[in-house]
Order: sequence, then C-alpha cells, then structure tokens
Amino acid sequence: MNFVVCVKRVAATDTQVKVGADGKSLDPAGVEFVLNPYDEFAVEQALLIKEQLGEGEVTILTLGPQDAQKELRNELAKGADKAVLLKTDGWVYDSYSAAKAIAQHLEGNKPDLVFCGKQAVDADNAQFGPRLAALLGMPSVSEVAKLSFENGTFTVERDIEGGREVISVPAPAVVTCNKGLNEPRYTNLKGIMKAKKKPLDIVDAPAIEPAMENAGLELPPARPEGRILGEGAGAVSALMDALRNEAKVL
Repeated sequence: MNFVVCVKRVAATDTQVKVGADGKSLDPAGVEFVLNPYDEFAVEQALLIKEQLGEGEVTILTLGPQDAQKELRNELAKGADKAVLLKTDGWVYDSYSAAKAIAQHLEGNKPDLVFCGKQAVDADNAQFGPRLAALLGMPSVSEVAKLSFENGTFTVERDIEGGREVISVPAPAVVTCNKGLNEPRYTNLKGIMKAKKKPLDIVDAPAIEPAMENAGLELPPARPEGRILGEGAGAVSALMDALRNEAKVL
C-alpha cells in the first residue's frame, strides 16, 4: 500500500516571533522551525499501519521552502521510506491553496491512505485535511483519537461534544490525527544514518492562485505593568473598586 503523510514546517510554539518588515509575514531571523506537532502523530500512525501489514511505502510530503528538508530528513530517520518537498518561495497561508497544490501533485498517483495532523499550530484552522480529501475525491475523517485498520477499512473514534463517535470508512481515505492517537517515536543514530541515503525529491510546487491574502500581522499589545493597591485587609476595598470601575469585571 502507498501511504502519504502531509506535514508542515512551523515555528516552534515557544519562539519569540517578530513581524517582518512587510507587516504581513513572520521575520524568520532567529526563529526555530520544527515539524507541526500534530503531524508527528500522523507520521507515527502511517508507520504503525505499515508495520502491522508488513508491507507498503510511507512518503512524507510537504509544501514549503528549501529549508524544510531538515524536517523531512528527521521523519525519514524515524522510518519513512522517502520524502517529497514541493518547493515554494512564498509562504502559503490558506488551506485551499496548499490542498490544491498537493492534490495536483498526487493526482497522477493517488495514495491508498493519506494522513495529516488535525491542524497546524500556526494557522489553527483545521481545514487542510478535509479540503485535500474533497479535491482527491476521497472520504475523510478528522480529529481521530483512536484507529484500527483491517481488511481495507478503518474503524476510528473521534471526540465529539459529550462523548465519542465511532466511524467506519473504507480506503482510500484521508485521516487527520489528534493528540493521543499514539506515542510518536524518536530518531536514533542508526535511523539518522539510513535517512541520508533515502530519496528526498525536490520539485517546484504547482502555481496556484492564492484564495486568501494576509492583510496584516501584528503582535498583541504589551500588558500594562501591575500595581500594588495596598496591604492586608485594607487593600480589599481598593481591589474591589478597581475591578468594578477600571477592569469592569464585576
């Protein structure tokens, strides 16, 4: 079986970000980039199913800049068979454009199973997986928290308000993976050495007209400095007055 895992290179969530000179993008200087955390569960699930079946090929696919090779090599070190970088100089902000570019790349050789993280931690819109499924003409199930695969059919569980939903879906399909689905493995020295010899294809991304333009990007305003209203019981009335008349939360 042919497994494809769509991943994204994102800024680490603990990075001190700065807005670029254009006021519309992230200044990459000094930013640590990592694999989107939810995508780690997607990679692990593809590897687990391949190991369960005892056959298949896992391809890691991303749309991004030349530097995204680092994240792809890391996933090859975990056990993926090959990687593909759809290289683009511009940053793709909207899920539609990203999904359409990847769907065009996959159209000629549709995979049996496509795994994605449920969302990317930079945009947080959780649209990419379902959009890709629609463009590929595949069924999709999102935010999967438990999964089994047997005789070409998925049985999945996903969290819904007040409980869990159990769904059966035939392959080929697109599955977006949630935290807790599995425990992603770490790389080791043997895997890192093997990854250097595995194929990593770099091709130009299809030219897709953006469906959304980022009009502006700005950091939240700095928090005002705190102030001491008094000490002991004498501060209670001052605190209540500030909460009522200044913060207006009472």
